[in-house]
Amino acid sequence: MTGRRVSTLGQDSGERRLAARSLLASPILTATRQPAELDLVRRHATALKSVFAGQLGYALIVESGFARLVKAPLPASAPVRPARRTSDNSPFTPATYVHLALACGALLAPGVGEQVLVSALVDQIRADAAEQAITVTDSISDRRQLVRALRLLESWGVVAETDGSLSDWGERAEDEALLSINRSLLIHLLPSPLHHFETAEDTWSRQAPEPPRRRLRQRLVENPALFRVELPEDELDVLSRERHELARQLDENFGLVLEVRAEGVLTYDPSGTLTDLEFPGVGRVKQAALLLLDELAAALAPSGESLVLMDGQPWPGILAAWPQVENVLAGLAIRYPRVWQDDPDALRTEVVDLLAALRLARALDQGLAVFPFAARYQPQVRVPTQEGPG
Repeated sequence: MTGRRVSTLGQDSGERRLAARSLLASPILTATRQPAELDLVRRHATALKSVFAGQLGYALIVESGFARLVKAPLPASAPVRPARRTSDNSPFTPATYVHLALACGALLAPGVGEQVLVSALVDQIRADAAEQAITVTDSISDRRQLVRALRLLESWGVVAETDGSLSDWGERAEDEALLSINRSLLIHLLPSPLHHFETAEDTWSRQAPEPPRRRLRQRLVENPALFRVELPEDELDVLSRERHELARQLDENFGLVLEVRAEGVLTYDPSGTLTDLEFPGVGRVKQAALLLLDELAAALAPSGESLVLMDGQPWPGILAAWPQVENVLAGLAIRYPRVWQDDPDALRTEVVDLLAALRLARALDQGLAVFPFAARYQPQVRVPTQEGPG
């Protein structure tokens, strides 16, 4: 009897951790798109609400058709995680964010029911935009921006095509599309109703100060590479005094492993399934980034005391001047022509953006600051043979 109870408790704990990881990876789960994950969340809803509220200060909303994890704002120093187009994964432009905000506002307008024609939605968007001195035209460019914004809402389960095609309307304004609206989910996209805020900036501010333990856990779960130099004294104290308890909580609740280093602290997912940005990985940009790190480390030979000046204070790392970075990438293009044959300037931009998102490097005016966390990655190069497919 005791053995069966222990087994059941272990199974519940494993399911609860899996459900928590699903929510961290996708803060919106719907019955249509993630039925198994949502079922698991609903089964452990009470415990999950307690875990997220106590450990991270996050609110969890669970209803029959969806679950919404409402996260707290992160510090301004946290790496940017932009919304991305569903078609090619490219980041949203400012214009697309404007269309996204206008679309959400129009969907919430009085009189909009459970379904709406895209033409009627556009009329509402243009009227709202005009009140804010924003110009939204009938140009194909503006229509495509709106389609990208609505596709993101579609991926979240907020809207769905019932008849017609958004893509067709984006190319030909005379085409029509009927959208169904998940209004119960739509109202939870923002953490609080907009009338609670006086300015746009207020929507990203913390409503009440969080205790240092919770702030540190938030950082480690959302942006797992942290430097001691960027942590306030109270969070450094938690890291020093409660390191083992912190590691236990991250593992028990979210399946994350804590790695404390001289320059800072890192959390990682051994399974690799939780991260939203896999590295190393397939694709020319990830391959080039990995090889660039290796070449720079070999050329600059950083030590444990290597420092680079950023934001007026020394950070752990080495500085590679831009000509050196460009020479390394150019050399890789010569050595592996079948992999990198594109515009070298575009490749450099993509590689640097990737490394910055991973907190492995940061672009400065004078060059690329490479951080010690990059030393965790050691490439194994396999050059494609010249023979045909086997």
